[in-house]
Amino acid sequence: MKTIVLTNYGSPDGLQLTEVEKPTPKDNEVLIRVRATTVTAGDSEIRTLNFPIWLMLPIRIYVGFIKPRNFVLGQELAGDIEAVGKDVTRFREGDTVFGTTGFRFGAYAEYTCLPEVGALAIKPSNMTYEEAAAVPVAGLEALHFMRKANIQRGEKVLIVGAGGSIGTMGIQLARYFGAEVTGVDSTGKLDMLRSIGADHVIDYTQEDFTRNGQTYDVIFDVMGKSSFSGSIHALKPNGRYLLGGNSGPSQMLRGRWVSMTGTKKVIIGAASQRIEDLVFLKELIEAGKMKSVIDRHYTLEQTAEAHRYVETGQKKGNVIIMVARD
Repeated sequence: MKTIVLTNYGSPDGLQLTEVEKPTPKDNEVLIRVRATTVTAGDSEIRTLNFPIWLMLPIRIYVGFIKPRNFVLGQELAGDIEAVGKDVTRFREGDTVFGTTGFRFGAYAEYTCLPEVGALAIKPSNMTYEEAAAVPVAGLEALHFMRKANIQRGEKVLIVGAGGSIGTMGIQLARYFGAEVTGVDSTGKLDMLRSIGADHVIDYTQEDFTRNGQTYDVIFDVMGKSSFSGSIHALKPNGRYLLGGNSGPSQMLRGRWVSMTGTKKVIIGAASQRIEDLVFLKELIEAGKMKSVIDRHYTLEQTAEAHRYVETGQKKGNVIIMVARD
């Protein structure tokens, strides 16, 4: 089968098309024919080793210290179940599914095996494979933070980095929970943010939300790159500052101090990838409450090109890699 193997850290040129043996599912696994996958922040971070120093050693131990050990990227997918292990009860051959591979990665391939107990569910009936592949990682991450914020109807929510995969899901979930939503991103993404439900938009190249006098009940910084003190200042009393991305020890310590010494709370931490949460997202999608935002499509052979485009920072929503098409 065809797969994209990470042969070197750094440039997208390290992503090479390779022929490998088709995997066989274990007793508790399903074999998935991958139809579509995506370029996530996690894929780019592994490829470039763009991690805080305190995470660098464990990542290198896992993927390969000097060079990657035939590592296959790809954290989310949609496809068809081609075979099931003898102990599998949740799925059967022919099921159309979507889900995340988690830290196993491996979706940049024509086939991959996943345990049935992972974050894997039947694909939304009103989505294509490409649309469904863009949901799991970003959707679960956004849902995690929106629930942690305990958003109440009528509250004001600001999302920094709203034009990416997590941000576009965050806008729609915040609206679902009844919030008035402001999206912050670059000029070229603002119309798209309005189209998916943002009540207000801020062009960060023209305006600093921490200095415009507005305050919010919830500020969700998708990548954790906004001014910490400025964001805390822009919160209302009892406001919540949600920090995504690879938050470092300094942010964690400052966040704990803010949470302990006042009414404002700082919430840090990645989502757990649970089946029930993926099913919740599926139900919202089928009810017409959420959709994927897709910028560009690439073939498996064009995976390196897809990564180059994501590196420009111009991506709106998701970049899809089409793996198998009939």
